Amino acid sequence: MAQIPDHRRAGGHKPHIRLGGFDRSAYKRTRSLLEENRICTVCMEANCPNRYECFASKTATFMILGDCCTRNCRYCNVTSRKPLPVDPDEPRRIAQAVKSLDLSHAVITCVTRDDLADGGADHFVSVIQAIRSTRPACGIEVLISDLQGNQEALAHILNAQPNILNHNIEVVERLFPGLRPQGSYQRSLQLMERAHALAPDIPVKSGLMVGLGETDDEVVQTLQDLRKNHCSLLTVGQYLRPTDQHAPIERMLDQDWFDTLRRTALELGFS
Repeated sequence: MAQIPDHRRAGGHKPHIRLGGFDRSAYKRTRSLLEENRICTVCMEANCPNRYECFASKTATFMILGDCCTRNCRYCNVTSRKPLPVDPDEPRRIAQAVKSLDLSHAVITCVTRDDLADGGADHFVSVIQAIRSTRPACGIEVLISDLQGNQEALAHILNAQPNILNHNIEVVERLFPGLRPQGSYQRSLQLMERAHALAPDIPVKSGLMVGLGETDDEVVQTLQDLRKNHCSLLTVGQYLRPTDQHAPIERMLDQDWFDTLRRTALELGFS
């Protein structure tokens, strides 16, 4: 996620107020900076319950290509409807925010745009180029959709040389039909394998949610599948339900469970 540096307090001398364990003034400053630049974040659009902690820690994840997704995953709160046309000014605003916030690493994710022939690949490239032009030292991680298996679109993004190519597998294979009906487990794995083949020097990353009804064996199998397809960086997180209309939480995993899985992942070769 994008690390946002310290800035002077709003108003210059207002004290920090901590409510519920969060620095409320820091949260407001982070949110205001993003709103002023008219930048969408997955934090807000997905109704992430961690957004208060993250914004208060001056952390956010940019989301491009609008705020409407062409897919309807049962765990995701991003609006699912016909998207608006791509905003050609968005790359400039993203780059300006990266410069203003003095970021050393930025994560750029997106809504899935199955309505676009290239899945939004050209827009990703424009964002990468704008950031490189405005703040060359900033590392860029792109978190892309599966592009509907479009290899040319994937190659186009990789040719722009992001520092990390990220694509989230999200859930174990058995849960795809019920939770990601428009996605494909095998298509996601193939994207990672192709990304490594096209640009072996660019690390491939993925993310998996747990607590949606998967078994421990299925989690390990997913990690094995990711490694077989050249995924080297991994995040695994507890699923938290955005609203009562979304998929229910089937189990809450404790820290010991995650510590054990971390050891398993390192043994499998994740870096």
